[in-house]
Order: sequence, then structure tokens, then C-alpha cells
Amino acid sequence: MVDLKGQYEKIKPEIDQAMNEVIESTAFINGPAVKTFAANLENYLDVKHVIPCGNGTDALQVALMALDLNPGDEVITSTFTFIATAEVIALLDLKPVLVDVDPDTFNLDPEKVKEAVSERTKVIIPVHLFGQCSDMDQIMNIARKHNLSVVEDACQAIGADHQSEDGKTRKAGAIGDIGSMSFFPSKNLGAFGDAGAVFTNNDELAKKMRGIVNHGSFKKYYHEYVGVNSRMDTLQAAILDVKLKYLDNYIEARQKAAKYYDENLNHPKILTPERSEFSTHVFHQYTLKLAPSVDREKMKQYLKDKGIPSMVYYPVPLHLQKAYLVDGKGKGSLPVAEQLSEQVLSLPMHTELDQEQLEYIVKTILNYLES
Repeated sequence: MVDLKGQYEKIKPEIDQAMNEVIESTAFINGPAVKTFAANLENYLDVKHVIPCGNGTDALQVALMALDLNPGDEVITSTFTFIATAEVIALLDLKPVLVDVDPDTFNLDPEKVKEAVSERTKVIIPVHLFGQCSDMDQIMNIARKHNLSVVEDACQAIGADHQSEDGKTRKAGAIGDIGSMSFFPSKNLGAFGDAGAVFTNNDELAKKMRGIVNHGSFKKYYHEYVGVNSRMDTLQAAILDVKLKYLDNYIEARQKAAKYYDENLNHPKILTPERSEFSTHVFHQYTLKLAPSVDREKMKQYLKDKGIPSMVYYPVPLHLQKAYLVDGKGKGSLPVAEQLSEQVLSLPMHTELDQEQLEYIVKTILNYLES
């Protein structure tokens, strides 16, 4: 599904030099490379403040911790996403309110968000799934109407551009009150281990989050907030700072591969990914929708036997996960996500895909569907 070794080998001298400099300095925690990476990412995202942290899950948690929420407050988010999005809500004794998604883009359905708003709602977390932005104009309008905070889960969409109704283009995660990012190795901008970041244009929120990631402290042994230990390793920051220079090239390579899939996977039994009219797509995943007549497990096994990996993101929507079962939200309650969980299949998508590999993948898929 990814080729991290091939990507590394292309920029090996730069990566090795950056790592060696950190090792020689022995500044492993909050070393200079952390500040340098944060500043460069601020410039790339066009935001005032980037606060590096330990991982993408921590980024979501830190964002919520900064909003002065109370136990039982409700947070609206997607049921069709990775568990971390709802996990941090529950861990903070807040109530996850899971809503259905758009059948074409897989992102939050704004109409369902409107229906889910209650007197206890405090936050909306749109998830920019698979690499394109949610409908942020509608989500921000809902948030303003009800005085809600918006925390963007942009962990799969770094570099995606959102074109707003006001004519401005903003990066994924730079639209709401706080953006959260994961640099898990397989992400479009991936570290060599866990790493994440939160970012905002709000000075007060930035100050608070800087403290929260460091045990709630700005001065050693003095603690202004309840915090966590979630600091980005200097080694990871040094690696990410090198790779950030190549991010737009990585996105272009993914988009080129996606275009080949789009143009050649022409078959009535599959639907290639839809593009939002207001967002570019950076293709963290390339996800097909299979017709109900296609046996997905047999197709996965066929591809595996031919040397082609594939994955299902996600086989069980959050409202049907045992840990998150909610009264009134059993099977059939959020039908779009439930259907997608039975039909989606993600193909190999990474920066190192070459023409021969793409041709082989497409040919193998079409052969299976015609057999």
C-alpha cells in the first residue's frame, strides 16, 4: 500500500544528514529542529501557530482540552473514520455524537450535522477523509449560527486546498478554530515514527495548547493547565522538515497515479472516487466503491494472490463499534456509512507507484471483474 523505503532512498543523503545533526547535538527533546519545522509548516499552511506534538491522536485531544469543555458536552463528528476521532472525545468524558456522511465524498453530511445540533453541542469535528476537505463553508455556517467551535481532523489531508465562498483558498486544517494533523509514517507527510501537530490562528488557543502538550507548563515545575506529555521528538521534526520541502511533489505524484486509475478503471461494477467542487484531493487513499454484486473479500484475496495489496477503510463504522454503541444508533441508523463499510476498497496509493505497477493493478482488477 505504501513504499516508504523507495521514498527514503530518493532523499537519503538529506534525511541522514538531518538525523546525524540531531544525534550529534543530543538535543532530543524540543531541539532546534522542532522550532524550525513548526515555523516552516506555519508558512506552508499559512497559519500563525503550529504546535508540534506526539501523534495525531494527541493532536485531537489537545485541541479539545484547549476549548474549556465540560463533562457531557457533545461533539459532533463522522461515524465513518478512524477510531481516534471519537476516542479522544470519550476519553475526555465528552459525548461523541456520530452522524452520517456524504455517499460520494465520504465526508460529513452538513444536513446531518444540522439535525444533530442540540443545546449540549459545543464542537464539530469534520474529518477530511482520504485526502479532500469536508464542506467547510456549510460546517462553519452551522458553527457560527450555534456558537460552536470547529476542530478539523486533517490527519489525512495535509496540502489539500479548500476554495471558500468568500473566494479565499485555505489549506485543510486552517479553516476552523483548530486544525489537527498526524505524521504517521504512511501519511502524505510521514515521519519515521509517531508525530503530530495542532495549529491555529487564535493566539489564546495557541498559548494554551503550547502549555498543554508540555504538562500544562511554560516554566519548569510550574503548571498553569492540566496537561499531557506530548512533545514531538527532535529526530522526527528534522525528518519532517526535510520531507516538507517535497510535499507538493508527493501530492503531484499521488494525483498523477489517481488520474491513471480514474481513466482506466472503467467498469460498471466499480465507482472511482468523487471529487468535491470546493476541494483539491491529495489522495492519502484511493478508495473505490464496489457494486453490491462484487464479493469484496474474494476480490481482495484475488488481488493478494496476484501480489497486489488492498485495504478496507473502514470495515465497521464507529456507531457499530462495541466501545461506542449508543442507544438509538444501532444497525440501520446511519445507512450511508454502513453501506460504504460493505462496499469500499482502497488500492495502493503512494509516491513511488510507476507506470508498470499501475498498469498491472488496473489490468488485474478488470480481469477479476470480467471473470
